[in-house]
Amino acid sequence: MSNAIGRFAGPGSLGESDCLVVIDLQNDFMPSGALPVPDGDAVVPVINRLAEAFPHVVATQDWHPADHSSFASAHPGRGAFETIEAPYGPQTLWPDHCVQGTEGAALHNGFASARAELILRKGFRPDIDSYSAFTENDRKTPTGLAGYLRERGFKRLFFAGLATDYCVRWSVEDARTAGFEAVLIEDACRAIDLAGSLAAAMKAMADAGAMSSSVDALLG
Repeated sequence: MSNAIGRFAGPGSLGESDCLVVIDLQNDFMPSGALPVPDGDAVVPVINRLAEAFPHVVATQDWHPADHSSFASAHPGRGAFETIEAPYGPQTLWPDHCVQGTEGAALHNGFASARAELILRKGFRPDIDSYSAFTENDRKTPTGLAGYLRERGFKRLFFAGLATDYCVRWSVEDARTAGFEAVLIEDACRAIDLAGSLAAAMKAMADAGAMSSSVDALLG
């Protein structure tokens, strides 16, 4: 299969089975945050434009306890961005971020979150990380989002937010596994890009059968 993610031909008009999924648009992922995504704040007005055009919007929010096992601070002698072997597989260690109830965990105050019909919190289990909006990092513990989206009758999901190569990527892959059409809105996302992780993410999403688009292609 080609490494290039396929282009979405265009929706014609967005309908009741279409939903925008906004991933982790939180203060700690902004350039001044604890785990900054380069240029992450640039997507906030872009996503607000998208949210106005979509009939339905849901959002996710990282929501970690203070001693979360994915934090480097929980592993004496280990540093941020090192990889350890967790019970569920390889786990990147992160700076403490998006701790429950902190300002860093709050959604960016410029994000028009009132348009979101659901804000799903993830990563609250102390012993397992959660990149995907659909499953924890063990790839089997569900967040409940797939069931919610199915019950609402959504079939085609459009993804935007942070970061392309981690939480967006895993959400897109899991959306495909769950049977949804998935479209990555590339210019409404930004990446961390650790050691080539963006290229790997784009290949993984392409292999999963996802498509890509741009804001202008969707909104005209």
